[in-house]
Amino acid sequence: MDVTIRTERENDFSAVFEVIKNAFENQEYSDHREHYLVERLRKSDAFVPELSLVAEIDDKIIGYILLTKINILSHDGNSYPSLALAPVAVINEFQGKGVGSILIETAHKKAIALGFGSIILLGHESYYPRFGYRPAKEFGIKLPFDAPEANCMAIKLTENGLHKNMSGIVCYPKEFEIE
Repeated sequence: MDVTIRTERENDFSAVFEVIKNAFENQEYSDHREHYLVERLRKSDAFVPELSLVAEIDDKIIGYILLTKINILSHDGNSYPSLALAPVAVINEFQGKGVGSILIETAHKKAIALGFGSIILLGHESYYPRFGYRPAKEFGIKLPFDAPEANCMAIKLTENGLHKNMSGIVCYPKEFEIE
C-alpha cells in the first residue's frame, strides 16, 4: 500500500468532507459533525494550512488530519500556544491499515518544523499512547468540558513543549463551539 501524505488544497474540500463523514458515521463517541467542524476551522485564525493534511492512494483521498492552534491558560495568568488534534479520519475500508498512524506521525513532524511544542486531544485511550500521548492531567492540563480523564491526552513534541508553568485549562477557538 503506497500512501502519499500532502497538504490539503482547496479543491480537496469536498472529498475531505466525505472522508470525515464516512470515518465517523459509525463511531459511538462522536457527534457525527466533525466534517462541519473542519469547515469552520478552515475559516478561523486557528487554522494552519500546513497542518491540514490528506492521505492519498492512487490519487484518491482516503484520510485526513487537522491540527489547529489553541492556547493553554495557565494558573500563572499566562497563555501558552499549543495545538489541538481534531480530527484524524480514515475511510472505513482503510481503517486499521496504518493510514492514521502515518497521518499522525507526519503531522507531528510538520508541527515541530513550524515551531509548535505540544498537542492536546480528546481521543481513544488505547490508540494515541502508541504515539507518545499521555493523560493531560499528568501535565496539569484540563479540558474546558467534562470528559473522561483517560481520553484527555497531551504530547510534548519538544523538550520544553509542555512545562510545569503551562498547567491550566485548554482554550479552544470559538469554532469548536464549546460552551
